[in-house]
Amino acid sequence: MGATHETDYLLKRLRPTTPAFDALMEESRREGYWMLVRLRDGWTSGRNKFLKHGEALFGAWHGGELAGVCGLNIDPYFEGRNHGRVRHLFVGARHRRTGLGRMLVETVVDRARHYFTVLNTRAPQEAFGFYERLGFAPVAGEEFVTHRMIFAKRRLKRPCVRRPV
Repeated sequence: MGATHETDYLLKRLRPTTPAFDALMEESRREGYWMLVRLRDGWTSGRNKFLKHGEALFGAWHGGELAGVCGLNIDPYFEGRNHGRVRHLFVGARHRRTGLGRMLVETVVDRARHYFTVLNTRAPQEAFGFYERLGFAPVAGEEFVTHRMIFAKRRLKRPCVRRPV
């Protein structure tokens, strides 16, 4: 029996070095998804520890079980640092259709809008509808992006400079 309400989950920053992560990674691998293996490899090698400006890796806990993960990186396929990328979204089978995937991605989107002007993802075909319901627009003709969210430009406050009278 899976969790049935978003309130059953605790989202917090994650280090993929726990036995709970190992169990979720193994589940994803058995289903033919390798994103959590790549996440662990990048973390272990130091290539990607989600520590650059704006980046984060989130885990959703249901009691002592890691139910899902989702990360936010600076998009490595674009020059500069204004593009973010949704990375390594995976929700365990027992926790699907509970709103957890949406909750994880919305957490990433909320963080991304403070650091990036654009948020990209490369989703499998079966996830296209999921991302579009969350407000991502389909992208055609880009090798590493299937969906994109563009954030409204924020006005930067100018410092108040007092002139002598």
